[in-house]
Amino acid sequence: MDTTLPQVAEPAATPLTRTQKKAIVAATLGTIVEFTDWIIYATFASLFSRQFFPANNASIALLAAFAVFAVGFVMRPIGGALLGAYADRHGRKNGLALSVALMAGSSLVIAACPGYASIGVAAPLVLVAARLVQGFAAGGEFGSASTFLMESAAPSRRGFAGSWQHFAVNAGVLVAASIGALLTSTIDAPSMAAWGWRIAFAIAGLMGFVALWFRLAVSETDAFRKNVSVHEHTRHPFVTIVREHRRAALRVIGIAMAGNLCIYLWLVLFPTLAHMRGLPLRDAFSASVVSIVVSLVAIPLLGMLSDRIGRKPILLAFAAGSGLFAWPALHFLGNDYWSAVVIVSIGMLLSSGFAATCATVMAEQFPAHVRATGVALPYALSAALFGGTLPTIVTAMNNAGLAQYLWIYVAVVCAAGCIVYARMPETRGKTLD
Repeated sequence: MDTTLPQVAEPAATPLTRTQKKAIVAATLGTIVEFTDWIIYATFASLFSRQFFPANNASIALLAAFAVFAVGFVMRPIGGALLGAYADRHGRKNGLALSVALMAGSSLVIAACPGYASIGVAAPLVLVAARLVQGFAAGGEFGSASTFLMESAAPSRRGFAGSWQHFAVNAGVLVAASIGALLTSTIDAPSMAAWGWRIAFAIAGLMGFVALWFRLAVSETDAFRKNVSVHEHTRHPFVTIVREHRRAALRVIGIAMAGNLCIYLWLVLFPTLAHMRGLPLRDAFSASVVSIVVSLVAIPLLGMLSDRIGRKPILLAFAAGSGLFAWPALHFLGNDYWSAVVIVSIGMLLSSGFAATCATVMAEQFPAHVRATGVALPYALSAALFGGTLPTIVTAMNNAGLAQYLWIYVAVVCAAGCIVYARMPETRGKTLD
């Protein structure tokens, strides 16, 4: 059963110490790099697909490459359970170091792996293995980083500190796009297809080891150190979550479902969706970049606001606003660049309400000895169910001639999110161990 901890009056906002700022930088930088590594695969899939799969059919090779991309989502819940438990047992710092090392190492493996023409079927097998490891690492990253950020801040700054988790996710997408733009503008198309894509994976991998150095240099959180004996002598965190914190874990899935759907819609899928509506792909990516910059400004500000007014009002505004915005946004999205910029920017601004608060509010659901697992596993499940399936749902609806009804699916999930947010307890000011 869940135990509800008492609410206490929060003191005035306390300035972050130098140590706390260093911890936020280390966690944020690592997550930026991890999601750069995660997204760089999709960015260059059309180029390297024929290197790893038989090149006699480019379409089949590309489909195979994207199938491998989807396989990574299968590993995210597993990574959430195992790496989350590792962070609960051995420390947030160690969990963060392990996840970024796995992600960076996998990128370097992809960068260096010979192609199908050289080693045959071993090439796609290596690619699949590397992508599985990346999915495993991504699944554990969110819970460990969210917990580390929230525990590294003063109680009155938990919302602000936690907001940097999704700031880093969005920034990672922007960095991946920037690497793509830089390389494709400086290397000709044949060279990019032959070897230039390998530079992107190499850059992402090397960035990961820089982030690892930053993470190894920070201190473990006080919350973990104070409860180290509890961490060492209790049952496995996954078992504890299932037996004692099922309701909180289900609540995390509910908290994350609308957010994952909207973030994948506006952050990941939007360029493809806009292109399907007639907007040139270059313009779609340009509009997406503008919206990401908007979100990077909004997220920390909304995180600070959540420390003043609470998490619930911001989450409710996100879900209600996104649900109401779904029809006009998807109905009027067409081949006009500036209307696309406005639509995706509003969508990302609304989604920033979730992005700014989710890491903190989910971590605040659990006691310290299972906190990383409690965030990582249900969040990864939600990401797979409501984010990872969205491209398939959109494609299926488009093929069936039902694309105009996508807004109903978005609105229904957002309405369900509103119910979850309205019924959950406010966690601002909650006393944590």
